[in-house]
Amino acid sequence: MTVNDPAALERLRDVCAGDGQRLDLVEAALTLSRLRRAEPIDLAPFRQHVATMAAELADLVRRRGAAPEQLAEIVARSYGYRGDSESYDDLQNADLVRVIERRKGLPVALSILYLALARQQGWSAEGLAFPAHFLIRVGIDGARHVVDPFHDGAVRDAAELRGLLRQVLGSDAELDPQHFDPVSDRDVLLRLENNVRLRLSQREDWASAAQSVDRMLAIAPARAELLFEAGQLNARLDKRRAAIAAFESFLAQPAQRTDPALRRRAEALLQELRRGLN
Repeated sequence: MTVNDPAALERLRDVCAGDGQRLDLVEAALTLSRLRRAEPIDLAPFRQHVATMAAELADLVRRRGAAPEQLAEIVARSYGYRGDSESYDDLQNADLVRVIERRKGLPVALSILYLALARQQGWSAEGLAFPAHFLIRVGIDGARHVVDPFHDGAVRDAAELRGLLRQVLGSDAELDPQHFDPVSDRDVLLRLENNVRLRLSQREDWASAAQSVDRMLAIAPARAELLFEAGQLNARLDKRRAAIAAFESFLAQPAQRTDPALRRRAEALLQELRRGLN
């Protein structure tokens, strides 16, 4: 088990400050990687690696013109990045440092690289709320393209997207406009770290899961469901004061932003925890 470095945690809060629509995704994801390690790590080579890919993409665009396929040319073909379908649940696949070292990862981790490179070209780029399989949309000269970073940066047409959807939701599923709603950069980072939290919880590594939730709260400090989970995990770990603080913060959220059943549960747990301190 590692312990979240307070300085790195503060760095993550700083990077994720503001409205969260557009953040420095690479810096935030690298900081998450730093927080998952017991020993310090020099992030400069990984920042430089991304900068080198961006420069090579810019050169390719100058020579061949702007097209979404150029992203795949650099990321997937020149540098060999791919989705890890063989060991999908490996925690390394959600750790950007290890993704860069291994050249493979989860869809959302690979998407962070694609989004960063696209934006450095001056293209619009955003994550999409596509079910289960994370995709991005890239806008170039007024045209918008859906890109699949997990599958070698393929540019997906409607028929291929329908096929992906049916793999997840069943053979009768149809594309819906909400599947193409943009997601904020804050939610991209939460999705990345949530992959870690879920896998740690499945292993019943509650101490590490609590640290993962702390990282998610650094990304989204007022996210009510995270405050509730922090309370639950700290209570499970017998960290009563931390649990009390988390439940108090949860109950301090506006009532319309919290589930009524969760509020009642939090109130009951908070009362129980306070009695335990006496």
